Amino acid sequence: MPDDPLGRERSHLSASRAALRAMREDAESLDIKDVTANWVNAAVLSHQIEERIKALADLSHTPLFFGRLNYLHAPGAEQAEGAEGEQFYIGRRHVHDADGDPMVIDWRAPVSQPFYRASKKDPMDIGLRRRFGYTGGDLTAYEDEHLSDPAEAAATSKLLQQEIERPRVGPMRDIVATIQPEQDEIVRSGLGGSVCVQGGPGTGKTAVGLHRVAYLLYAHRDRLARTGTLVIGPNRSFLHYIEQVLPALGELEVKQATVDDLVAHVEVRGRDDAAAAVIKGDARMAEVLRRAVYSHVTLPTEPVMVVRGSRRWRVPAYELEVIVRELLDRGIRYGAAREALPQRIAHAVLVQMERSGEAPDDRVQDAVARNTAVKAAVKAVWPPVDPAKLVLRLLTDADFLAVHAAGILDEDEQKEILWAKPVRSVKSAKWSAADAVLIDETTDLVQRTHSLGHVVLDEAQDLSPMQYRAVGRRCTTGSATVLGDLAQGTTPWATRSWEEALAHLGKSDAVVEELTAGFRVPTDVITYASRLLPHIAPGLTPVASVRENPGFFEVREISGTDSPEAEVVRACEELLRNEGSTGLIAADARVAALAEALREAGIGYLSPGEETTQETRLTLVPASLAKGLEYDYVVLDEPRAVVDGEPDERTGLRRLYVALTRAVSGLIVTHAAPLPGELA
Repeated sequence: MPDDPLGRERSHLSASRAALRAMREDAESLDIKDVTANWVNAAVLSHQIEERIKALADLSHTPLFFGRLNYLHAPGAEQAEGAEGEQFYIGRRHVHDADGDPMVIDWRAPVSQPFYRASKKDPMDIGLRRRFGYTGGDLTAYEDEHLSDPAEAAATSKLLQQEIERPRVGPMRDIVATIQPEQDEIVRSGLGGSVCVQGGPGTGKTAVGLHRVAYLLYAHRDRLARTGTLVIGPNRSFLHYIEQVLPALGELEVKQATVDDLVAHVEVRGRDDAAAAVIKGDARMAEVLRRAVYSHVTLPTEPVMVVRGSRRWRVPAYELEVIVRELLDRGIRYGAAREALPQRIAHAVLVQMERSGEAPDDRVQDAVARNTAVKAAVKAVWPPVDPAKLVLRLLTDADFLAVHAAGILDEDEQKEILWAKPVRSVKSAKWSAADAVLIDETTDLVQRTHSLGHVVLDEAQDLSPMQYRAVGRRCTTGSATVLGDLAQGTTPWATRSWEEALAHLGKSDAVVEELTAGFRVPTDVITYASRLLPHIAPGLTPVASVRENPGFFEVREISGTDSPEAEVVRACEELLRNEGSTGLIAADARVAALAEALREAGIGYLSPGEETTQETRLTLVPASLAKGLEYDYVVLDEPRAVVDGEPDERTGLRRLYVALTRAVSGLIVTHAAPLPGELA
């Protein structure tokens, strides 16, 4: 009806859902028997069709479209006199009707960009921008913004605020309906360049990184389908939390991993103390390893005699030395040079054959390269190197380490990383996470690591220089999106500056962007947490919350006869009366006692990474695993214990900053011990 705009929008939603079902049914009904030449083609095409069917799934609680744009003129024809404007619905994926006409436009399409960028100052030829509000999967409200009407004052979108503050139950969701202009600029930046995003808590840096992947897959699908994409997170709990964002946007092929997954050449069963881990993670170790690898090369002192039939061909030692030195000077991988050496020797033999009047071809050169004498010479001059065995020798043989670390590590540093007890074999060694990174570096010295088209590195501030190098090897020919917050670095080797980190990553030319507008953390909470910034990251711009709702915030001192655990349980019970998820964050050493108190009170709880449900909405989170997670409400137990649980005061305060900034709607801080003085 003309006077029922909401009804018309609901009708369009129903028609769009029907069109999406038809698109899925068309994909399901495809018959490929007559279009495939062999079983390989059939398998590939079948897989592509299966992925297409999955991407066309209609998620009942995910709005098919969230906005509408009314253009003043036809896009691309703004200057044409009398050109009529068009109307586009903006959603998570493209939907068309039986005639191929679009009913919903993918949010990544160029025509959708004004939904995120248009403003009163720059309407981008948009007359009307409409946002839709949903309850579950039902369209229940809309909100109009007349960008070309100078009489209409700019106002904060209520629906936008509601979507940002909507209670969180389950894994992280996409922000495709609420992307802000400064975020959209990063999301739509090109594939050719790398981007580093410095963003405080609640600025949406993780979501920006994931949506950038989705955009790049849309804009460069063929290229990235060949080269691959990867999202790297700090731990499995975090990856589980974000794993549904890209599938909700129709992207199913993006792989996820931790840095430990990337370097899993050996089983990690040991742990380093902080001092040893810092040295092993130092970029200087790369040169120690390079020296150790190439120390296996020895200059030849004997000639090579190749016998073919009745003829003998002699390559003198001085000529072999020239060949070896040329390979060393080229700086190619150890393994690649070792594979090239027999061919170089064989070529020297072929030159002698041609001088004597013979006409050998490539088959002869290959045969000479496989000659027993040539093989023996290569083994003596350029022997194979096992990366794990080499690292094991460095960590257990003081003399071997001293030779290759001379002028790089001092004697105390060498003693710090040497193992106290000898180890019989690679398998019996108790490797640490830092050791695995050293083995990965050595492996790359021997054989080049496969490079992907694009890598997203989240919570990057906690990586060591050697870990950055490990990630950088995975995108040497591609680009990267680096996400992090210097104030949230909680490792002894935490990043001091993004310029330094990007140099280790091999992406010194990356553009550094800073997000300072906070959408997740309430004003009162982020203001309180920002008291720590001068002590943990001097000079960093504090996050400014743009939310109108100040949120719920309270600091409760526990005194009297009550046990601290009982007060914490009461705070959890209070917050669980609200809609949404609740996180109980505590120092790792306090988790067992709090778990017991929750069990005695009959309150069910989850561990980080487990998906919240309507029945179980409380998650017990060790402070060491809180980074990157978010909950509607948070109870933070004993800030002093969180600080004291770290090896030094600065790292402890950074851990506390992380814990304080996990809440979306409300935070209760409980403490029996005095609060850290920095919060005063």
